[in-house]
Amino acid sequence: MKKAIIGRKVGMTQIFDENGKIIPVTVVEAGPCVVVQKKTTDKEGYDAIQVGYGDVREKLVNKPAKGHFTKAGVTVKRFVKELRLEDISAYEIGQEIKADVFAAGDRVDVSGVSKGKGFQGTIKRWNGNRGPMSHGSKFHRAVGSMGASSDPSRTFKNKKMPGHMGNVNTTALNLEVVKVMPEKNVILIKGGIPGPNKGIVVIRNTVKA
Repeated sequence: MKKAIIGRKVGMTQIFDENGKIIPVTVVEAGPCVVVQKKTTDKEGYDAIQVGYGDVREKLVNKPAKGHFTKAGVTVKRFVKELRLEDISAYEIGQEIKADVFAAGDRVDVSGVSKGKGFQGTIKRWNGNRGPMSHGSKFHRAVGSMGASSDPSRTFKNKKMPGHMGNVNTTALNLEVVKVMPEKNVILIKGGIPGPNKGIVVIRNTVKA
C-alpha cells in the first residue's frame, strides 16, 4: 500500500547502529497530519486525500479556508497538501496520520523546496570551469563564449548562464528510514534531504523499489 506523510525538517545528526557504526541521519518531525478531504474518481476524476499539518490560530485563516476545515470537522491547519495514493479507502475525513505509517528499513522519496542561493554565476550554478588566475588574463570567473557570432547570430535557448539558483521543488529518491519514534512523531532518514531546517517536506514510498 502506498503511504505518505507531511513533516518538518528539524536538522541532521548521527546515530550508532548495533555494530557501533555511525549513520548520518536527518531528523524529520512527521505529523500528526489529519485528513481534510477525500477526492474520488467519480467526483474529481482521480483518487487523492487532502492532508493538513501544523496548527494555526483561526484569526490567521480566511473565511473560505476556515469553512473548508469546519466542513471536515477538524481544527484549522497551517499547511495543506494533496497526496495521490493508489487506495484511499482506508482513509476517512478527520483521521490522523502519524509517523508510525513508516517503519525502519522502508525506502522513501522526500520532496521539499531546496535552499535558495540567490543570483549566482555559471561556476557556482552550473559547475563551470574558471579561467587562468594570473593577473594578465583578465578572465577569471566570467561566463565565456555565448556561441557563434555570425551564424546563427543568437544565443540558443537553455544556455547555461548566470541567474537565480535554488528555491525550487526537488526530490531526494530512494532514501532509507533508519528509525521511527512514534511517541515523538519523529522519523530518522539516512543522509540529507532537500530544504533548510524547519522546511516542510513530504515523505512517500519510493518509486524506484
